[in-house]
Amino acid sequence: MKEKTILLVDDNEHDVFLIQRALKKSNMVAQVVVAWDGDEALDYLFGTGKYAGRNLNDTPELTLLDLKMPRVNGFEVLKRVRADLRTKYLPVVILTASKEEVDIANSYAMGANAYVGKPVDFDEFAEAVYRLGLFWLDINESPPIKQMEEGHE
Repeated sequence: MKEKTILLVDDNEHDVFLIQRALKKSNMVAQVVVAWDGDEALDYLFGTGKYAGRNLNDTPELTLLDLKMPRVNGFEVLKRVRADLRTKYLPVVILTASKEEVDIANSYAMGANAYVGKPVDFDEFAEAVYRLGLFWLDINESPPIKQMEEGHE
């Protein structure tokens, strides 16, 4: 069985550290690939740029996506992910500091699977990350991407 992967897309070093620490503390067994902006996330998902030649069959079980990033923001990443058959059904959870209703509404309208505001308190943050990992990596059944690509939905 292949190792599960979480694609973490966030430009805030402190938040990335906290998420990685929370996953380690909760004994979540997953490789965490960090993309520091939307451009890098798209390169990872589609095997371009520094990820050229990456095996695209190794898709993340979960993408944790921040919205407010330089260059390519989270909304643009989500739009591109949902527009491509290879990534259309990948679980994408918005994990962001924004609590703006318009951001929440737009995220769901664009196909986000969930929207989670980043708690300020570390213990609450760790608990939120633990619950996300538990659900998306251990409980949720991911879609059979290969069959969906071939039109066997």
